[in-house]
Amino acid sequence: MSQRSNKHESDGRIHCAGCGVAIQSENKELIGFVPASALEKQPIICQRCFRIKNYNEASSVALDQDDFLRLLSGIGNTNSLVVHIVDIFDFEGSLISGLQRFVGNNEVLLVVNKIDLLPKVMNMNRIRNWVQQQAKQQGLRTVDVVLCSAKRNIGFERVIEEIENYRNGRDVYVVGATNVGKSTLINRLISDYSDLTQELTTSRYPGTTLDAVRIPLDDGNAIIDTPGIVYTSRMTEIVPRSFLGTLLPDKPIKPLVYQLNEGQTLFMGSIARFDFVEGDRQSFTFYVSNGLNIHRTKLERADELYEQHQGELLGGPSREELADIPTWTRHSLRVKRGQYNDIYISGLGWIQVNSDSGALLDIYAPKGIKVVLRDSMI
Repeated sequence: MSQRSNKHESDGRIHCAGCGVAIQSENKELIGFVPASALEKQPIICQRCFRIKNYNEASSVALDQDDFLRLLSGIGNTNSLVVHIVDIFDFEGSLISGLQRFVGNNEVLLVVNKIDLLPKVMNMNRIRNWVQQQAKQQGLRTVDVVLCSAKRNIGFERVIEEIENYRNGRDVYVVGATNVGKSTLINRLISDYSDLTQELTTSRYPGTTLDAVRIPLDDGNAIIDTPGIVYTSRMTEIVPRSFLGTLLPDKPIKPLVYQLNEGQTLFMGSIARFDFVEGDRQSFTFYVSNGLNIHRTKLERADELYEQHQGELLGGPSREELADIPTWTRHSLRVKRGQYNDIYISGLGWIQVNSDSGALLDIYAPKGIKVVLRDSMI
């Protein structure tokens, strides 16, 4: 299969000979990046194609929501297996909303990554059942759910087995949000299934300006690597890059249990706030990165404390960096008597309500960040 030339298409720009995306040298995190020093070479291929072709290695790139949805809309017209990768630490935030209506009759294998971040005592069968239930509530029909850790190579053989089991000689589309470990899976699929003797090809869909990278498999089919979708409803997308290492756990979470009376507040690293407004004395367990500073105070003092000590005593990004984060929105959540719930804050983690006596809680998070009350995971 011959490589395409770097023709100037109707938009007047140079396009990648591997996947057809418009070339740019400004931002290596975005699609079509080529270092300025490589623009003299012919043919020009983007860094993503270059890494796949020369190192059998995919790199994650991001795409905005509208372009991503246009790309997804073409999958329903194919006969393929769709592998959707989500992050167990940010499940609702990394699940692609409305995926079912885009994939048509194609089967969806749900791969749940980063299970190494969960406390070691957790029952994986229960987690798997919880994931199935949550996916069903979101309208996603899955042929199976596989739990794994791409980073620690836990459960990865099972992922490969299940893909082979459900692929039936078809193409495989890999979809997911940013930072869910998609490139690690793609790299593993390339090394297991493809010798890359053929050139990279491209799948172009009507109405999309982006081409997914098509990685040839030995049996004539392909893995189609789609860029990661950016959801600004996740805390990870709005905090400064320098703070991501604190926000994202890299080892098993150590749950923090707080016994609280009503009228108490907990700040989480100057980026979120938890108010226990009303209810019997009870405990709450925080499942957040161990690097995040949690500070307890009285509700009546909370506003003043934040004004004086944000980005300092309360931890988190600096006061200057916080100025670039959207102002807080209050979410009033009522946990009904007899129910066991989590308060989930996208990209930050979740808080488990340990009592079934009921509670009124106020959660403050930057505007646009997803905050929901859900069935307790644990």
